[in-house]
Amino acid sequence: MRELTQYETLSLEVLSVMQFCTINDPLFPNLKSPSLWGIRERFIPLIPLFLSPRITSIDLRFESDPPKAMVASMVTILPTLCPDLQVITLCSLPRDPMITVAVSEMLLDINQSTLQRFIVGSPLTEEANGVIYKLPNLSFLSVVIEKETSLPSASLPNLGRLVVTCENEGDWPQLFHGAMLGRLESVVFYPRSEQIGDFLGAFKRAALSSSVQNTLLEIELSTSCSWNPDYSSLLPFTRLEVLAIGFSCNGGCSSRVDDDIIIDLSRAMPKLILLLLGDDPCRQLTTGVTAKGLVALARHCPDLESLRVHIQVASLNAPLASPGVTPDAESTPSQTNCALTKLIVGEIPVPEESVLTVALTLLRIFPRLQTIGGTDAKWAEVEDAICHSR
Repeated sequence: MRELTQYETLSLEVLSVMQFCTINDPLFPNLKSPSLWGIRERFIPLIPLFLSPRITSIDLRFESDPPKAMVASMVTILPTLCPDLQVITLCSLPRDPMITVAVSEMLLDINQSTLQRFIVGSPLTEEANGVIYKLPNLSFLSVVIEKETSLPSASLPNLGRLVVTCENEGDWPQLFHGAMLGRLESVVFYPRSEQIGDFLGAFKRAALSSSVQNTLLEIELSTSCSWNPDYSSLLPFTRLEVLAIGFSCNGGCSSRVDDDIIIDLSRAMPKLILLLLGDDPCRQLTTGVTAKGLVALARHCPDLESLRVHIQVASLNAPLASPGVTPDAESTPSQTNCALTKLIVGEIPVPEESVLTVALTLLRIFPRLQTIGGTDAKWAEVEDAICHSR
């Protein structure tokens, strides 16, 4: 056995018996990639049964609030049992100084030259931060940055994906200033502050100082609070294929995406494949994209496959352009060749009397549309009408 994925803890009785049979040897001597999910307290002491110097990839995911001392003890022995790890994934770790020290010691003790992916849900000490951002072979890095953390400029020539969970939007930009990130294609942010200011502006200023706008293909940001992003800060990132900005509409709609914003983004990012702005759209619209913006998006981004944005359904209920009439290039829902197959409309309602017209309008704008994700039952009828009309 070389790979093991266990979503539920194995029987402790069975493991205890097997433990007596493998006093001097690992339980699975040929195992290279154990993935243990849903780890409970009683199972933590048995994790070493699965470990050996042959392990190159480890994925441990704990249940909520596991015992800190037990987790810390287990983490610190990983370099001894698995010195040549290439992939380390440790999820649902307790947030505690004891864990921070344990994870940092693990990083300092392993063979750093072999490490390629480091996905650990814990902050690091200053000494460990000085190491993790300088590893030449690292291709995937997921880090947690606490408030008032001193960070070095990153020098990660092979890093392709960076995931940052941050408590203060003023700390993480240090990573980008003067950084060497020549292959960075994907950056993901999880801000944990209660309010978010000009996060995208800060990212733009930091990223342009390291020239990652020439390599970035994906920008994602997800926050649970309400937010009105300044999307104009993203216009320099013209190579983007994925743009996903998630925020909440709880307590009132916070989306301010309108035709002007969607047109500017579509013109700046013609290679977009996935565009998600806001979480599932709500029914309490303060603004939204009309047919004009959707037409522009379809024309400027022909490879777009999935879209989530607040839209004004009333604008889709307008009469279609008549044959022989020259349409306004950015307002009339005339035929496009956009690749879009999935539209997410969330809680936005569609009037019963508008089902057919909305279906025909969407079909003209997005001729390959197949799936509409909406909670209003009428959207299923729109989907059926599109299928039959095609």
